[in-house]
Amino acid sequence: MIAVVDYHKGNLKSVERGLIAAGGDARITDDAAEIAQASAIVLPGVGAFADAANAMRELGQDEVLVERISAGVPFLGICLGLHLLYTAGEEHAQGAPTPGLGIIEGTVRALPKNDLSGNSYKIPHVGWNEVSYLSKRPNPLFAGISDREFFYFTHSFIAPPSPETIATTTHSITFPSAVQWGSACFGVQFHPEKSSDAGARLLANFVSIAKNV
Repeated sequence: MIAVVDYHKGNLKSVERGLIAAGGDARITDDAAEIAQASAIVLPGVGAFADAANAMRELGQDEVLVERISAGVPFLGICLGLHLLYTAGEEHAQGAPTPGLGIIEGTVRALPKNDLSGNSYKIPHVGWNEVSYLSKRPNPLFAGISDREFFYFTHSFIAPPSPETIATTTHSITFPSAVQWGSACFGVQFHPEKSSDAGARLLANFVSIAKNV
């Protein structure tokens, strides 16, 4: 069973439907005990960092997620779900950045409105953009998906560069659009459930990873 984590911040049905279409047994749940028993976990991208992180703590989901990710349970964070893997985030923070799950070191900050030459960019970054791989060797999450394929983005904040970055995208600056921690923990800045055939293939790849683990 793939647990689609519900932290009470929005509609998660499109992610659930995408995983089911990819051959997964996906279920939306806010129950920490059920998440702890899942064979794989997906943390969707809904809401703002501080609101989501606080809700996850109140629901007891944060400790379970850290335990299960650390144990090697396949995990996919989507958009905000990628951000929450990091040490902290500035979005909607009251004073100091809000603590995240702390799986990957770094603080999630706002996407700059201008590039290094002073050219302005529309923020939020909404629409289709390229995802470029950092390695010539295909990552299992992107199996069968061409380098520089287009995926659908909608976000105003970005994760910092780190050794876990496996793909990047450029909008004002170049930022991580996919990360991997360990053998089975992944995060993507884009929304695969809104990314047509390429997104469907990525979700199918994650389901395959989950089944093999």
